[in-house]
Amino acid sequence: MRKIRVVVIDDSAYSRRAITKMLESMPEVDVIGYAADGEEGIRKIIDLKPDLVTLDLEMPRMDGFTLLRIVMEYSPTAVIVISSRNEDEKVFRALELGAVDFVAKPTKGVSEEILTIREDLHRKVRSVIHLNLAGIVRRERELERASVAADRRAPGTVPYAAAAARTESAAPRPAGRLEVVAIGASTGGPPALQRILCSLPDVFPQAVVVSQHMPAGFTRTFAERLNRLSPLEIREAADGDEVRAGRVLIAPGGHNMVFERQGSEILARIVKSGTEDRYVPSVDAMLLSCAEVFGPRTLGVVLTGMGNDGSKGIAAIKRAGGQALAEAEETAVVFGMPKEAIATGVVDKIVSLDRMSREIMQRCGLLNDVD
Repeated sequence: MRKIRVVVIDDSAYSRRAITKMLESMPEVDVIGYAADGEEGIRKIIDLKPDLVTLDLEMPRMDGFTLLRIVMEYSPTAVIVISSRNEDEKVFRALELGAVDFVAKPTKGVSEEILTIREDLHRKVRSVIHLNLAGIVRRERELERASVAADRRAPGTVPYAAAAARTESAAPRPAGRLEVVAIGASTGGPPALQRILCSLPDVFPQAVVVSQHMPAGFTRTFAERLNRLSPLEIREAADGDEVRAGRVLIAPGGHNMVFERQGSEILARIVKSGTEDRYVPSVDAMLLSCAEVFGPRTLGVVLTGMGNDGSKGIAAIKRAGGQALAEAEETAVVFGMPKEAIATGVVDKIVSLDRMSREIMQRCGLLNDVD
């Protein structure tokens, strides 16, 4: 099998050497070049045409954001950001610009602690084998247009799609319909979630719960960023938070989110991951709990990501009488998770990302039908 050809871009010589060493320990990887700043990085990408670039964001002469814009416009290439944990807001901007994923450095300075990212780096590099680069480019351009449109809106207004949803809304939701929309995602998930959640109306009659594979320390910033962009209330879940209509709870990185009924309320419980959880927050743990607590009033949605997390939960939701959606291959950055969910044979519909929010709204009783 042809090796994954990688260019390493980082202004720290120590980090370049450490990242190169970790990558070269993978038999399926060939590090074909490195660069100390964005300008040099652009030249290496154009000349060497790598399959993958690892990218630092803060660099002299040309930063990682400028490089991403240029690369995704003129020479689309898979990019994994390797950034320190205190740059989490910047990481999500990089994902909007087209980076496929990120690895969190334990420290910004020179330290052997960087070697602790080895396993995470290896796993995410291997995901490039299954990458849908065309989907990334399309997603980046659509998010860029959406960001420009959002900047032009007056304070207090809501996205066009949300306003349109209200004008097309059907009669009030009948009793016994969906109570919760549960969404799971991994690689490529943050921009996909942003697109869906920013397209839902501000008056949304269901609760939304999300498990996105992400390390501890990043989900709070992710939730805060989405909360600024979306008309919905979006927060990182805390233990004991009420699951209620119009609220989006995002499982905190490094933990699982499950649910418990207490009287008339349903509460989120934040628990430690188990040894069986390969990815955390676990999509399966969340969906299995939804099936148990919400039963037939659950809509489970599996988005882009590598692996099979979510397939067991989707099957449980269907056994409980709920509904299930999976993202279509043509828009999934990595089709692994949706493919495994579809392979269970119980998914009600396979939906492209650009149609997912409308499909969700239709199933929640907000639209009469989906074109």
